[in-house]
Amino acid sequence: MSTTPAPAPLLIACALGIEHLALRAGERGGADGPVTVLRTGMGPRAAERSVTRVLADPALAGAAVLATGFCAGLAPGMHPGDLVVAEEARDPRGSVPCVGTELLVKELVRTLPGRTVHTGPVTGSDHVVRGHERSDLFATGAIAVDMESAATLLSAVRAGERPVAAVRVVVDAPEHELVRIGTVRGGISAFRVLRSVLPAFFEWHRSLLLPRR
Repeated sequence: MSTTPAPAPLLIACALGIEHLALRAGERGGADGPVTVLRTGMGPRAAERSVTRVLADPALAGAAVLATGFCAGLAPGMHPGDLVVAEEARDPRGSVPCVGTELLVKELVRTLPGRTVHTGPVTGSDHVVRGHERSDLFATGAIAVDMESAATLLSAVRAGERPVAAVRVVVDAPEHELVRIGTVRGGISAFRVLRSVLPAFFEWHRSLLLPRR
């Protein structure tokens, strides 16, 4: 008698308490398989430690990993509340190609009509990026920067072969620069967007479970 294999789990990783709060506020079921929302703490080292530790749990063997939260937009014309779907996440240690970006864009547009969705490379930093450093990173081809996506996805693929992706919400853009990280608490628009993204994440995860034709 054959048994149906258990659905692969989904690990959604974010850094900040306010990001975790937004994701938990939006969690209303609809996932195929178990979902873990992990708050890693801020910065690449914290992300690497947390993701490596959590993926050592046999219950998360083969889990798909999606990095999310807020980011700084690098391209002119970006606005707080815009969405960024990474085609790859990179930092000085390497780069990771993301899986299913076209589906994520489609589902985000459907879930959040009227929101602009950007696609391109997302780069990592160990500090909040401002001024000329922002334009320098944009010149490398990256469209957004954050502190955890690259570290999260690099750690995830080092722990074992698995699909990975990164979706970020812009809170800081060239014409809308943050004064300090605490200003994120006033980013009501970005918070509401992050609170609404989970259905798109679940559809992405569901597509990974479908048999290949």
